Amino acid sequence: MTGSRVLLMSDTHLPRRAKDLPPALWRAVDEADLVIHAGDWMEVDLLDRLEARSARLLGCWGNNDGEDLRARLPEVARATVEGVRVAVVHETGSKDRRGERMRRDYPDVDLLVFGHSHIPWDTSHDGLRLLNPGSPTDRRREPDFTWMTLRLADGGVHDVVLHRLAPH
Repeated sequence: MTGSRVLLMSDTHLPRRAKDLPPALWRAVDEADLVIHAGDWMEVDLLDRLEARSARLLGCWGNNDGEDLRARLPEVARATVEGVRVAVVHETGSKDRRGERMRRDYPDVDLLVFGHSHIPWDTSHDGLRLLNPGSPTDRRREPDFTWMTLRLADGGVHDVVLHRLAPH
């Protein structure tokens, strides 16, 4: 299979919501060519561990991240991977007209990964794919903990999978 295997996560809120990421998510980190984190890490230790363990890491800070994380991460992270222009941001505002607003705010992006709501989201608007992986540690009103995997190849986003982990 050609392309890059990508793992998306957000809103990990460590150690407040969990002591660590789920083992299944760490296995996915090991398998990915690129790990994307869309903010609300809460501890710099997780950034250090993901940097050490990931083949490549792209991440931004979230509204709950302190100065230590903001000093090391941008508000909006960007990269071009396999011809796909990717941006990662924590907050996108209300779900109402999100696609339209994000297309306007990110005219040069093909894939926008975001977090904040803890609610998985997968939609497209005018050539912009919007993905929110939910949260692997703080499901709020969702039935399961979640993250996403996908493949970037030939300028496109392929094989998007929402992974669910039931609470124990």
